[in-house]
Amino acid sequence: MRTTHDATPSAGARTDAAGMPGGTGTRSGTDGGNPDGGNPDGGNPGPGLPPNARVAQHAGVAQKAGPAGDCGAARRPGRPRSEQAEQAILDAAIEAVADRGIDGVSCEDVAARAGVGKATLYRRWPGKEDLLIAAFAALKRPLPEPGGESARDDLIAMLEVMAEDAEDPRFAQQYALLHAEGERYPRLVALYRERVVEPRRELMRSVLRRGVAAGQIRPDADVEIAVLALTGAVMIRGKHDTLPAEPCFAARVVDEILLGLAPRSANAPG
Repeated sequence: MRTTHDATPSAGARTDAAGMPGGTGTRSGTDGGNPDGGNPDGGNPGPGLPPNARVAQHAGVAQKAGPAGDCGAARRPGRPRSEQAEQAILDAAIEAVADRGIDGVSCEDVAARAGVGKATLYRRWPGKEDLLIAAFAALKRPLPEPGGESARDDLIAMLEVMAEDAEDPRFAQQYALLHAEGERYPRLVALYRERVVEPRRELMRSVLRRGVAAGQIRPDADVEIAVLALTGAVMIRGKHDTLPAEPCFAARVVDEILLGLAPRSANAPG
């Protein structure tokens, strides 16, 4: 059985990012602070958000339990984690984006849609940017942890997950919306790439590097181009083809690309 790749969560001050409509002022990790759950239109925005420890869990790299000082410890003792409430909030955020666009999303509205209190939302995400990134990330399934023996097998397993995600109409809609709004929300897009896209790409790079070390891939192969070719084939197909991928689609993509990356015999041209 394959497990999912672990990522160590980051910890940091819980402050809102600047420049996002519907954001909040600085909040603590408990129920204290502004009794109305934060002022979406006022307050001094924080200097910048650290990566939210929960994002990695939904970004396609599962998360290890952190030490006692990590974000999870900010909750009051005795208050159990509510995965159901968390999923309801993420679903509500996606629904709100679909209904109102990024501009129209507010943490208060998302909490109301999810049927939870604002404090429940803010204990998990300090503001709108972190919430949206987590919601977009939740549309992706975690990539399987590489087995480490066959670069081909590991890449196929990853691309199969990516292909299924790309066929999800919710993912296609939100992915298009996020990138269409990129010029208006460059920070949001940059954080999405940093917290969601880059960890998945790095996992694929590690498979390719391991393949080079094992002699399964040419030592002079361009790893970055290979990553783009592998992921691009899946993403473009999901964007332009409404029919599910045929069986072995991921294997065909991997095999075609690996054929060009395989070690060449002494008699091979070039």
